[in-house]
Amino acid sequence: MLISLRNDHKDHLKILTLQPLQVLVDFCKLAIDFIHNGPNNKRYTVAAQKLEVEIETIRNCIYGLVNLLQLSCKHKLSEADFRDSILTLGFSHEQQSILSQLYESKQEEIQELLSVPVCEPHYENLKWRFEAQVSSRALLQQAIPIVAMELELKTERDDKSGSKKEKILLQSDPNNLMHIANELEKALLESKSRYSRKIQRTLKN
Repeated sequence: MLISLRNDHKDHLKILTLQPLQVLVDFCKLAIDFIHNGPNNKRYTVAAQKLEVEIETIRNCIYGLVNLLQLSCKHKLSEADFRDSILTLGFSHEQQSILSQLYESKQEEIQELLSVPVCEPHYENLKWRFEAQVSSRALLQQAIPIVAMELELKTERDDKSGSKKEKILLQSDPNNLMHIANELEKALLESKSRYSRKIQRTLKN
């Protein structure tokens, strides 16, 4: 079985095909560090300076490498299938060998992480009220509108013993709140796109 990568995923990995073997090894170490500890912007900045590229390029490269490992582990690729899957990306035989060693060494660990259910908080309720600050010591005549909100989130427990609810208090001015609403609208539209639905189906399989 072979996996097919999206064009943007291939673009994120392309920079690795142009690097010496030691640089590829360093990126593999960054990917392992990401799996264990999450993003490390300090190390990404150093890598960006060495390669004379934007830090966003380094981030995308790390995310692309981790995503490659995740997809390969999700589909339980053999070493031969993994090599064949990355063959079309332009990696040399030596580079393929390094990536195969990384996949083989982290395959069991990543599969274990993928098997752990993700319990993220979800929206449960929202209460809000409109407030206005009409004066202060410095300004006796002013009107600053503020929207105060109480956001309630619910998280289902792993042991199915019920759910945990959390209340978060927020304040925002109307302009900022409108900006947040617009961004959420964009995210909602994106979630309904063909590309997003394809990702959702992949994660459920």
